[in-house]
Amino acid sequence: MKKNQKSIFVCQACGHRAPRWMGRCPECDGWDSFLEEREVPSRGQKALDLQVFPMDSIPLDAEKRIRTGIAELDRVLGGGLVAGSLVLIGGDPGIGKSTLMLQTLAGLAGMGKEVLYVSGEESVRQIRLRSERLDAVRPGILVAAETEVERVLQLAESRKPDVLVIDSIQTMFSPELSSAPGSVSQVREATLRLMVFAKRIGIPTLLVGHVTKDGAIAGPRLLEHMVDTVLYFEGDRNHVFRILRAVKNRFGSTNEIGVFEMQEAGLREVGNPSAVFLAERPQAAAGSVVTTSMEGTRPILVELQALVTGTGAGSPRRTIAGLDSNRVALLAAVLEKKVGLNLAGHDIFMNVAGGVRVDEPAVDMGVVAALASSFLDRAVDGKTVVLGEVGLTGEVRAVSHLETRMGEALKMGFTRCLVPFSSAKRIQAPDGLTLEGVKTVEDAMERLF
Repeated sequence: MKKNQKSIFVCQACGHRAPRWMGRCPECDGWDSFLEEREVPSRGQKALDLQVFPMDSIPLDAEKRIRTGIAELDRVLGGGLVAGSLVLIGGDPGIGKSTLMLQTLAGLAGMGKEVLYVSGEESVRQIRLRSERLDAVRPGILVAAETEVERVLQLAESRKPDVLVIDSIQTMFSPELSSAPGSVSQVREATLRLMVFAKRIGIPTLLVGHVTKDGAIAGPRLLEHMVDTVLYFEGDRNHVFRILRAVKNRFGSTNEIGVFEMQEAGLREVGNPSAVFLAERPQAAAGSVVTTSMEGTRPILVELQALVTGTGAGSPRRTIAGLDSNRVALLAAVLEKKVGLNLAGHDIFMNVAGGVRVDEPAVDMGVVAALASSFLDRAVDGKTVVLGEVGLTGEVRAVSHLETRMGEALKMGFTRCLVPFSSAKRIQAPDGLTLEGVKTVEDAMERLF
């Protein structure tokens, strides 16, 4: 090692730098996460002629979005790709990230765009084979298998594609750094260079990122701050549905979601998620309740399923999928205190059918109704939708976008809507839908059972 190059130790979990090896990272408390890397000395910066622009003279390039041809992806992005934007897409292995990218590029190429797909994990023949299965072979798609970021930038500079995809960012490396591909330094350096290139040339760049066992995108946390948009591709590999969710978006809302169905020929957009999630709903089954959740501007009807049964052990089990387990425990306590249902000695299992996750407080009444239905072994009317936020004293609080939620319920064939009283008195129910307002959890139980 040269004299002017120092050795440093970098935590591979959070990027913390230390002059010597440490067993435990003081920043993230991770054990055995430090690796030795070579510190490249600064070369100094050349004097640059910086230009200053009056605010009102800057062109609005961000308004000229590039449509991808996939409506669900465009919805999550806020209307399409923005020129010069850097988009990071993360997800579990095998969830469909590369499939989504190939289908996106096929849609762009079908609209006359020239796109570049750079893979650091597959050969060009493997990419062609997978594209044949997805029916994503288009003459406008350029494919390269490369891991050196400088060579990728040279190729992109010479071809100047309309959209660039890097799959994946963890495989990219710079020979100027001694650390291995996927290390904190390499991921940070590759992302920085791609970000500078995207902003300078104005090419939308999509980065595919792996996730750790904790569900976070691998690499330094700084990575999510460097990019313009962070998307997570979620779903259980045992379910056919995939949810594309934005957790950061400088050019749009982070409340929108895109719903896809994984099929043999790739991902298929789900234009009406409510119909899909309710397709296999059992009729007149105790513990099954339909509620509605707002995902951005889109209302989605989901089925909440609860199973309350006597426990055979000393400590009752609480197994929750698709909902906040702490919130379910709170609502069970409210139900026991205000209605008198003895849930403390029972196991509680709850699930959102279809593998979707719901975090909105407006589904509280649906959770309460499902728990009571299973405990009492009495089914809720199959044409009833239940929604409302529940407080600790048992009151039912108002929810937003009630008109939009009711419109979705009416479209799906429901005829009755149990909602907070304060919300019901402010609006008029559409024809064909009966609106019933409730003030407390006790009142709701009387109307449902």
